[in-house]
Amino acid sequence: MKNKDVLITGGAGFIGSHLVKRLLLDGAQISVVVKYKSIIDNIRLTSIWKDIKIVEADLRNIDSIRQMKKNSYDYIFHLAAYNHVGDSFLHYSEAIHSNLTATMNFIENCPDYDKFLYVASSEVYGFQEVVPFKESEIPFPISPYAVGKYSGELYAKMKQHQTGNKIVGVRPFNTFGPYQSDRAIIPELIIKCLQGVTIKTTEGKQTREFNYVENIIDGMIKIITQDFSSWATMNIGSGNDISIRDLVKKIHFLTKSKSKLKIGALETRPTEIWEMSANTDKARKLIDWTPTIEFEDGLIRTIEWFRKYMDIYYNDSSPLYKL
Repeated sequence: MKNKDVLITGGAGFIGSHLVKRLLLDGAQISVVVKYKSIIDNIRLTSIWKDIKIVEADLRNIDSIRQMKKNSYDYIFHLAAYNHVGDSFLHYSEAIHSNLTATMNFIENCPDYDKFLYVASSEVYGFQEVVPFKESEIPFPISPYAVGKYSGELYAKMKQHQTGNKIVGVRPFNTFGPYQSDRAIIPELIIKCLQGVTIKTTEGKQTREFNYVENIIDGMIKIITQDFSSWATMNIGSGNDISIRDLVKKIHFLTKSKSKLKIGALETRPTEIWEMSANTDKARKLIDWTPTIEFEDGLIRTIEWFRKYMDIYYNDSSPLYKL
């Protein structure tokens, strides 16, 4: 990536900010699309704010995209999205506009590029009879979030077929790590365990796989730097799943928490997907990618980061809190 010009949408988000920092270390010149050109609204980029070019734009608004037309990039990573599955049932219009309309606007009006990566989601699979999920299976998305992400993927695939441009897609499976919102399950559990508050869950029989963010970043970089003559979409995941009840117990143990666990206290969601894991054969074969950071190692790193995070954001004597 040394000396490459890279544009990243959603670069202030959880995965996007990790990608921005990694590519900067690799020597790339980074432009980041954000809704507001304010460091307060983009806190994950604080340490590198002066090292990147900030582009203020809302991808749902074609007018704000046109300012980028005069530029050209070696690589474009499109991560910008509405990203909460559960809330998308209430905010369905925003979810669809952010994940489909914005993608459509951006692909049709974005700057020139050599390669373009559309970041979809494992959520597009939805209900499947065969586990682990394989790219050849027909998606059955079951949330407005997933419908929007899959629709955006289809639009990117259509555009690749129409133009012959080098556009590829990736479906990351559940990702975790530092800087993730505490509305995601692993940060939520870590914070509650560190606080010692009671934790209520469903029976937790459903299984999910979780991938440390640096592994996901490795996969995304490998994909966009490969040569593909036609559309390709690829799972990025470990293929190793864990039940939610075991995840709760593991985080409880690793944090040495005094929280009381009430597993089974909540009702199961009526549209629950009972098993989710990735078939990673395609990534192994085409880009020679496998995860390098084991799940528990990533979990320990994440717990330690959240300990420091809580010392700053939850401590009423910290300078930030006083500010």
